Amino acid sequence: QVQVVESGGGSVQPGASLRLSCTASGFTFRSYQMIVYWYRQAPGKERDGKERELVAAIHRPGGSTTYVDSVKGRFIVSGDDEKNTVDLQMNNLTPADTGVYYCKAHRIATGMDFWGKGALVNVSS
Repeated sequence: QVQVVESGGGSVQPGASLRLSCTASGFTFRSYQMIVYWYRQAPGKERDGKERELVAAIHRPGGSTTYVDSVKGRFIVSGDDEKNTVDLQMNNLTPADTGVYYCKAHRIATGMDFWGKGALVNVSS
């Protein structure tokens, strides 16, 4: 079964770090031209295109990355071929980073998208 699953969420205090992983099963990230996106959805927002914020993305296997301005210098997206994951390292977290983080793997050749079910990140003092 082809799917992606997020892990690594949790509750932390402002200034702390968390690392999210998007693990693929049924395929390997390095085998296809893909873009893997990390989105987040703030609490109370519906899972809708307008309410979901793109946080970061990485091209696989090329490695080029992009970030929303609010996380530049704090978040790092990277691929781990051994683990078959795309990770999001989040540093110096603030309450504004709170939300459900979703991974989406987009296969460029077919246009197919694979969404995970999300991982909750809660930043509060």
